[in-house]
Amino acid sequence: MKKTWKKTAALLTAAAVTMGMGLTSLAEEPEGEELKKVTVILDYVPNTNHTGMYVALDKGYYAEEGLDVEIIEPTDGATATLIAQQKGTFGIAYQEDVTIALTAEDPLPVKAIATIIQHNTSGFVTLADSGIESPADFEGKTYAGWGGPGESAVLEACMTQAGADFSKLNMVISDGSGFEALGKSCDIMWFFEAWDSIMAQMNGCELNYMACRDLDERLDYYTPIIITSDSVIESDPEMVSAFLRATEKGYQDTIADPDGAAEILSEHAPNYDLELLKLSQEYLADKFMEDTDTWGLMKDEVWDNYSAFLQEYGIIDEVLPADQCYTNEFLPQ
Repeated sequence: MKKTWKKTAALLTAAAVTMGMGLTSLAEEPEGEELKKVTVILDYVPNTNHTGMYVALDKGYYAEEGLDVEIIEPTDGATATLIAQQKGTFGIAYQEDVTIALTAEDPLPVKAIATIIQHNTSGFVTLADSGIESPADFEGKTYAGWGGPGESAVLEACMTQAGADFSKLNMVISDGSGFEALGKSCDIMWFFEAWDSIMAQMNGCELNYMACRDLDERLDYYTPIIITSDSVIESDPEMVSAFLRATEKGYQDTIADPDGAAEILSEHAPNYDLELLKLSQEYLADKFMEDTDTWGLMKDEVWDNYSAFLQEYGIIDEVLPADQCYTNEFLPQ
């Protein structure tokens, strides 16, 4: 859940959300106890990927664990970089970002500690009446994206496997207008089902949807994930466990009552359309723990498969062992 989401969400929240705004807990601090201050840096603006944390915040789950949690937006760089620089305790990022950060010439000392969604819920979209129904039809068409390092690799892989020539695809940077650009300034976009596709549906826009995970099994990677720095893990592992215990409770409540969770998110991001939030949250309720009984659980094969994909297409030079990229040790048992 990622860049197209970011563009659309930024337009919706521009009037109400300012960069770097802190959102503090509504729970009362236990009398006589000093809570440990913890900062969570989002990947962008608040959205339904993050709702479990806001539920944990509002219901006092973090305070019960002795934590004073503040959720903020990134202010001056990518979240992984900010976490590595210890400008935040935890961050929301993506498997792609962490993999690239760890294999860079100067690796960042970060690690994934939980995934928020079990499977990649993104894919390519075209207008339903466009006649573009698979990557085999992408030749001669225009794709509008965000210019991420792995984006071209994904498109090239999907087109090549479909027998199409990637060099014949015209790539441009999205103007942020979302589904409204389809059939006008572009033919193809990369959408997240929980947000962009629902927004299009609410506006009567019918789409062809091509899930990344169906086009290439290696593209079923973790997005988004929760990360922290090596220094936090080494200095305060009990706090990491406490944070994830409270966060897991928030996501369990979100799964059980997506409408109620959406209403809590709406209090923190009031410029969103509540119907959009509820539809999005209802969709994600089945995705947070899809195919697992443990919230946040990650698997070696998912990290290994996507790392191998990134190496094959020249995005990274080496494949790191999965245990250097993530850990499940702090998840609630």
